[in-house]
Parts: sequence; structure tokens; C-alpha cells
Amino acid sequence: MNSSNAAPLFPDAAAKPARSVRSALLLLILGVIFVAGTTLALVIQWPVMGQYTLRVGDVSPFDIRSPQLIEYLSEVQTEEARVQAERRVADIYEPAHRVRSEQLARAKEIVALIQATRADEAATAEQKLQTLSSLPDVQLEAEEWQTLLALDEESWLRVADEVPTVLSFVLLSEIRDSQLAAIRRQVPSFVDLVDENEARVAIALVRSLTKPNTIFNEERTLALRAEARAAVTPQIERYEEGEIIIRTGDLVTARHIEVLQALGLNQPGWDWWRLVTAIIIATVLAVIFGLYAFTRGAPEAVRLKNMGLLVALLLAFLLLAKFMIPGRTVLPYLFPLAAAAMLIGALLSLPMAILSVVYFGVMIAYLNGGQVDLVVYCMLTALIGALVLHKGERINTFVVAGAAVSGASIALLLAFNLPFGRIDLTGMIQLALAGLANGAVAASITLIGFYLLGAIFDIATPLRLMELARPNHPLLRELVTKAPGTYHHSLLVSNLAEQAAEAIGADAFLTRVGAYYHDVGKINRPYFFVENRMQGIDPHSQLDPWSSARIIINHVKDGDELARRHKLPHRVRDFILEHQGAGLVKVFYHEAQKTAAPDPVDEKDFRYPGPKPSSRETALVMLADSCESAVRAVRPDSQAGIDELVRKIINQKLIEGELSQSPLTLTDLETTRRIFVQTLQGAHHPRIAYPEAVTAKMPAPGDAEPRSPQIPEPNSDESPHSQPATS
Repeated sequence: MNSSNAAPLFPDAAAKPARSVRSALLLLILGVIFVAGTTLALVIQWPVMGQYTLRVGDVSPFDIRSPQLIEYLSEVQTEEARVQAERRVADIYEPAHRVRSEQLARAKEIVALIQATRADEAATAEQKLQTLSSLPDVQLEAEEWQTLLALDEESWLRVADEVPTVLSFVLLSEIRDSQLAAIRRQVPSFVDLVDENEARVAIALVRSLTKPNTIFNEERTLALRAEARAAVTPQIERYEEGEIIIRTGDLVTARHIEVLQALGLNQPGWDWWRLVTAIIIATVLAVIFGLYAFTRGAPEAVRLKNMGLLVALLLAFLLLAKFMIPGRTVLPYLFPLAAAAMLIGALLSLPMAILSVVYFGVMIAYLNGGQVDLVVYCMLTALIGALVLHKGERINTFVVAGAAVSGASIALLLAFNLPFGRIDLTGMIQLALAGLANGAVAASITLIGFYLLGAIFDIATPLRLMELARPNHPLLRELVTKAPGTYHHSLLVSNLAEQAAEAIGADAFLTRVGAYYHDVGKINRPYFFVENRMQGIDPHSQLDPWSSARIIINHVKDGDELARRHKLPHRVRDFILEHQGAGLVKVFYHEAQKTAAPDPVDEKDFRYPGPKPSSRETALVMLADSCESAVRAVRPDSQAGIDELVRKIINQKLIEGELSQSPLTLTDLETTRRIFVQTLQGAHHPRIAYPEAVTAKMPAPGDAEPRSPQIPEPNSDESPHSQPATS
């Protein structure tokens, strides 16, 4: 059964205790630093050799040549060609067929109305003028109306005949809105009247009645222009290597800026919207990291020191990306994102490495203007490197990871470049070499950083644990020399705890190394611990229970001091500090109660200072320590006896709350119990009593100390062997 599916032992205490306000504040400050650093790296421009800061309208201070052959899709030229195609499409006009007939009919109506007004003898001249001036579609000046009324009948009849005739002729031609004024100016040339007053009145009437007879079709015009625009093919601009882009003294145009940007030679200017965009992107990414950091699945990876390391690595590699990617051709394919992913995955956690790859994917897309192939190339090679390296448990895994990155780089470069037309062989060779070097560079940076950062940030890397696991380590050699029994006991505990860790999915290697060092504090006073006394007087018999308990308890503090002196990682020191939890040294506590009776005894004098185990690994070592000591002391003669003893010890630790801060589940404990019983049965199986041993009356290995028929207290340092001789 997968232990992760089981419920925690204590729902309110399965995870680590809630972070203090100070820790939360420090994490918040770290998040602000992350957002500020990311934003500044994105928006701040610094002078780069070979780049320019020209703008449209500037005068070029020097000749600028193309550093390489380049072909690119010119949006500027494409837009210009589309605009020209639109302009070549003339406005579409359609004839209004009824305009001529309507206007001729109206002309006859107006002539008849004028005739009637002129013939009205009852109306005065002013009334006639007022009547004619009110006609809505005949715009004549007052003087012209007066002239018309003053004409004699014969002259008026000539005007009345001329107006429809001229209007009919004028309306035969196409008249648009834009042409109306010009056509009206041409009317005098069509009027065939000799008398100046007659001609003047006729011209005024025809001009008033002349209207456009062709209507602009806006919908059709726009449709034809859209077709013409769509028919324009994208314009490809090409510059040979060394070709002049802009000469000294030339006015910088949008075309020049476009080619400089295509070559990565022009730096963008300051833009407030760009700043706002960068802040939003950085904040969203910080929130993503924060959401992961506060999940249960990453308790160790989100320690404040580790989060500081994460921010430092992200910002350092982002600055490197800022230098290597914008305006470069081959150099971006050497950007060692794989090294960043492998370092974060090995030093912190694989999920954190995946989040970091996502972060850099966004950053690379921002820096190179959304060039998809480079983003995919960097992200996929980084993921492959992190997955292959994993925790970096051996040196050869770094070599394998580097080779995997190189292979993936070359494969991706081929995938991106082979399908597209003409291949630039020289460029492909350069990219292939860059991809090959990418793996070597990534593996080298990762290996160096693995050692340096692991030591600087106090991280228990697998390579560091391998050094600590060697028997020739100075602290282990001192343990073997001064406390051989404790060393042997630590080996047995490490075997138990390591197998249990493998079974429940905990860090088995860390568990084994932590078990090696969990009792190194006994080096200072080895003979006060029963496993280091082969014979002789029990030193506790000369001490009172308080002094004996203090010596036993102090081995935790002494071990931590020795670990710090030998610069052991904090995760290994956790085994020293937590393997006894906050347990009570009951043997000496009960002895003190007998000695001090009827006065009460302060329990604090006989209790370990803690802390309780806060990880699965340290909790397993606590259980293995107690179970191995108990089985060694009691020596059950059957598997059932070992099973009963192990079960009682685990239950007692559970009841006393010693496991309340560890993420172990009930399923984990059941698996651990089963593994302990199997392993202890093999280590403490009954042995055959040889005849010569019986004849010689040699004592059995366990007869050097008195046996207790009772199950000892579940604490390796207070077995019945450690009771004072006076008890």
C-alpha cells in the first residue's frame, strides 16, 4: 500500500508546525526580492557591444552593416505594399437611374410655378419674390429672382424652354459628389441665350436643379480593397553579410528599425507599459512558486535557506540569459538552462526544478520576442537533464545527464531546421556544436555547483552523504575507536531504518547516513553506555540517578557539538537531535523516585530536550534505535516474540506523542513494523550451542549482564543494562 494514501497519525500535527510570523515575513521579503530582481532583469537595458539605441526619426551617426546573412518577414514593407494595393482600388460608384427623370420633372414643376407666380396680378412684387424665395430646392439669390420677375413674357418663355433642355443635357454625364461643383461651373457653356439677364436666370435655375446621379458604394469599395490587401504576399527582406543597412547621416525609418531588431542590434527604449507587464509576469510566477512552497509535499525544499538558494539561482541564470539571448544567433543555444534545472532538482527537489524550467520558459520567450523553437529547445533539454540526473547520487550520473542534454539538443535542432527549405550548412554545424557543448557545459556547471552550493547552503547532497558514509570519515573512525559497541549498534540501526525507508518511499540513503551518526555523542563518555562495557563495574553505580540521567541525556547535545565541529549537514544533525525526541529516561527517573521518596521528583530532569522527529527519516531511526536495543536486551526466541516486542515499542512511541510531528502515517508504521520484524529475526536468530562451549562452561554472549524478563523501556540508552548496580 502506498503510504502517501493513508491518513496522518495526528491530523493537526502531521505536517511541520506552522511557520512563525518572522519566517513568513522573511519569505515575503524573499518573494519581493524575487519579483524586483526578475522585473529589473527584464526591463533594464545596459549597453551591449554591437547594439544600438536608434529610434525612428533619428539621424544615424555611423554606417551600420549586417553582421550576417539574414532573411526575415518584413512587417513594415508588407504593410506598405498592402496600403499601396488598397490605394489602387478606386472608389466604386453606381448610377442612380431615376435622378435625371426626377430632376427634369421637377424642373417643369418649378417653371410652371414661376409662370403662375408671374401671372398673379393680385400679388405685389414683394409677395411674388417671397413666394419664389421659399422654394426648397431652388437656391437663387434675391437679385436673381428680381431679374426673373422683371423679364418680359417673351424672354421668360425662352428661359422656360432653355432650363429643361440644358438640365437634360447636363444630367446625361456622370456626376459624383466630388464632381458636382465642377459640373455646375460648366453650366454656362451649355446655355444658348443671347440676353445676359435671360442667360443669368437660366444658369442659376439649372445649377440649382443639378444633382449627383451616381452614388458611392462604400460596402463594395471596402470589400474590393480588402481583397486587394489580402492578395499581397508577405514581403521577405534579405541582407547579405556586410551589406550596409543604414548610412551615416541617413534618417532612420521604420524599415531600418525593423531590420536592426531582426538582427538583435537595436535595444528597445524605456516603456512604462513594458515595466507594468514585467511586474505582472514576475508576480504571477512568484505566486506559483509560493503556492508550491506552502504545500505539504515540499517541507524540506521550502526551508528559508533553500528558498534563498532558489531565488539566487533563478536570478543569476536570468542575468546570464539576459546576456546570452537577446541579439544573439548561436549563443542562445549554449544557454545552460539545463544546469539550472539539474542544480535545483538535485539540491532542492524535482518539482521545484520543473517550476524553474517553466519560469525560464517565460523569461526566454520575453527576452527573444517569442521565438518558439528556442523556448522549446531550452525547456525540453533542461527537463531531460533534471530527470536523468535526479538527485545526483553518483559522479557518472552527471556524465550521463550531460550526454542526454547534448543528444536532446542536437535532436531538437535537427527537428526545427530540417523541414524548412534550403539549409544553411554552416549555420547547422554551428548550432550542432552549440547543442553538443550545451550538455558538457551544463554537466560541468552542475557538478561544480553541486559541491560548492551544497556546502555553502548546508544541503545534504548525495555526494556529500557518500563522503559521510565512508568508514574512514574522521568522526566515524573516532566512534569505532572510542565506542565500538555504539558503532556496531549504529550499523544495525542503519540497516533497519534504511530498509524501512525504502519500503515507505522515504530517503533511504539519508536515513542510513543519519543512523551512522545518531549516537556519536557517546564518544565523550562511552563506558556510561552499556553497549561499550564488556565487563567491569557499572559506572552508574557510583552516581546518583540525577547525574546518571544527565550523562545519558547529554549525549544528544555532545553529539550535536561534534557534528557541528565536523561540519555535518543540518539534515544529518537532525538525526542526532531528534532520535530520542522528548522521551523520559524512565529507569533513572524511577530510581530517583525511590531515592527521593516521599519528596516529588521533577520529571524535567529526566526528559530529553527534544525536538521530536520532524521527518519520516528521523522518526524511522528513533523507532529502529529503540527496537534494536530492546531485541538485543530481551533476545526473544521466536518471530512472534520479536513481533510482539516491536509492536509494543511502536505503539508506546505513538501513545506518548513522540511521532506527533513526523509525517509518518499508520500505513507507514505497519510497513515499518513488518520490515523491522523480518530484519531483526535475521540479525538476532537463535544460535546453536556447540558441545565444547557447554563443556567449557563458557558464558553466552548475553550472560555478561543480567537479563530482565520484562520488556525494556523503548529507549536505546536506558535498557536494563544501564541500570545502576545498586538497583
